[in-house]
Amino acid sequence: MAGNTSTPGASVIGRALALLGAFDARHRRLTLAELARRADLPEPTAHRQVRELVAGGALDREPDGRYVVGRLLWNLGLLAPVQTGLREVASPFLHDLHAATRATVHLAVREGDAVLYLDRLSGHASVPVVSKLGSTLPLHPTGVGKVLLAHAPGRVRARVLAGLRPITAHTVVQPGVLAAQLERVRRDGYATTVEEMTLGACSVAVPIRRGADAEAPVVAALGIVVPSLQRSKTRLVSALQVAARGISRSL
Repeated sequence: MAGNTSTPGASVIGRALALLGAFDARHRRLTLAELARRADLPEPTAHRQVRELVAGGALDREPDGRYVVGRLLWNLGLLAPVQTGLREVASPFLHDLHAATRATVHLAVREGDAVLYLDRLSGHASVPVVSKLGSTLPLHPTGVGKVLLAHAPGRVRARVLAGLRPITAHTVVQPGVLAAQLERVRRDGYATTVEEMTLGACSVAVPIRRGADAEAPVVAALGIVVPSLQRSKTRLVSALQVAARGISRSL
């Protein structure tokens, strides 16, 4: 739920934020009744507030009557510092990497216990990829997520390791196994996954640091999704590291 906004005295802004917070990666299109329920609002109140959000461009109403996040929020989101600075610096490197590999390329940061995809260039190979620009996914079954988790504070790692869930039959859900993988990520400088998030898709990812110093803090991850890593892992890791170093020097 987006919050206990049905309590007496909830502000107009609080109700609006509750309605906007009802959307997430798994709930991109919601009916009025679903919005009211997830925002913990009476339906008549939700209807009045949603009508104003639609008029202001924060929400859009689709032909089937369901509501989606509007363009206004997308435009505002692009102004957030994590978006503007990192995405602008990384963009040319992502395009070079995409041109060299013809694979799906990801730029991501950690948002709490999830990985947030700041940029995504689609590859030409027919590989199933579930990430979307601006979406979040779990940290533990994704290449970029494992990089970010490996360099996250200890309390974050402990929390994620305590709540591992399988996404596919190949997802690593044993805390000891994943902890050992994260140690190798820190040691080797890259992470890999094999069908852990999506069947038929493998990934490799590297860290992006704030500056050229090898001990500089990790602020993002750069990853590639391909059908298989059996013959291409070394080449892809090298290409990713070159791009990541370029981005790091520019931050």
